[in-house]
Amino acid sequence: MLGEQGVISKEDAQAISDGLDRIQERIEAGDFVFDINDEDIHMAIEKQLIADIGEAGARLHTGRSRNDQVVTDTRLFAKKRAADLMGANVELRRALVDQAKANFDVILPGYTHLQHAQPVFLAHHLLAYAHMFARDFRRLEAAFDAADASPLGSAALAGTTYPLDRHATAAALGFADVTANSLDAVSDRDFLLDLSYAASVSCVHLSRLAEEIVLWSTSEFGYITLSDAFSTGSSIMPQKKNPDFAELIRGKTGRVVGDLVQLLITLKALPLAYNKDLQEDKEGAIDAARTLEDCYTCMTGMISTWCVNADAMRESAHKGYLAATDIADYLAKKGMPFRRAHEVVGHLVLLCEQRGCGLEDLSISDFTAQSDLFEPDIVEMMDLTAIADARTTIGGTGRGAMKKQLATVEKALEADAAKAVG
Repeated sequence: MLGEQGVISKEDAQAISDGLDRIQERIEAGDFVFDINDEDIHMAIEKQLIADIGEAGARLHTGRSRNDQVVTDTRLFAKKRAADLMGANVELRRALVDQAKANFDVILPGYTHLQHAQPVFLAHHLLAYAHMFARDFRRLEAAFDAADASPLGSAALAGTTYPLDRHATAAALGFADVTANSLDAVSDRDFLLDLSYAASVSCVHLSRLAEEIVLWSTSEFGYITLSDAFSTGSSIMPQKKNPDFAELIRGKTGRVVGDLVQLLITLKALPLAYNKDLQEDKEGAIDAARTLEDCYTCMTGMISTWCVNADAMRESAHKGYLAATDIADYLAKKGMPFRRAHEVVGHLVLLCEQRGCGLEDLSISDFTAQSDLFEPDIVEMMDLTAIADARTTIGGTGRGAMKKQLATVEKALEADAAKAVG
């Protein structure tokens, strides 16, 4: 660009370009020696370039400052890592969708307050997480877009007197646009906040899923069995199979959230333009991106290789009177006020507790003793699959509604996969 604009001769521009190519080859081959006395990587490369090609190398720095140079590097890093994370996000969602399709008819108890509430299909439960991670993809995409503007040419803070073509360098580096204000350009780290925030929210979602994996793999639940590749044994108890990967994902969440908070605190009182505090902008963002990518990879592996114990899930769904809400709805549809229906079902549940049985074990006479609105068809309503299938509203757990939801999720997944590759 400097050569094209006549700021330096085209001969010097070519010599600089060729010299930088040779230095890059040495770095990639591991033959380049970085001197601890060099102030930073830019100075190390510039010093070597001057040593290699002479005076022309000293013209490399024309029209730029390390302030705009460093933030250009950082934006390129943020774009790359956001794109990497988008790809890993897609793979996790694909694993969730595959498991949802493979276990489409598996019933399990849905919970509120970690108490049995209503029967749902496992596929519906897994798709809830697919939706969470789809929102995370949007946040990562927004972080990519926020970083996708070149600050190069802003110089130290005020721009430069050289006739630079900022759009040319932006295009050469793969940026979609240039930054609009030189003061903002060298001091802005919002794009790193966006990346760190996206990583933090996604880690929270991962942690929620990891917590359920930890619970579901216990003897008390027995809903899933983890692959040996994603669990470990105990040092003294040979029967143990610990969900260490899920626990580590759960634990890493605090670390990533901490990275976000550290950057927020670093930025909170910085006057314009550049301040040395901004050296602290990189470690947290690097760590957050690396940690999230590792967690995505581990969670994808766990879900792809677990064994679903459908019988244990169904057996558990028979506990906790999960048909109670449907019985109340049954009475309400026959004209009884819902509050009164709620009370009637409460008496039925109390009867079950006294007998030590489930609602499905009650006879028709037990029902009619509480209300003459009950008819023999109430007994048929105790089937858990039928109860779940009755939820036909958009987004409901009924298999008809879920097929539509699955189609929507898969369509979004393929669209996002194309973006991640692009």
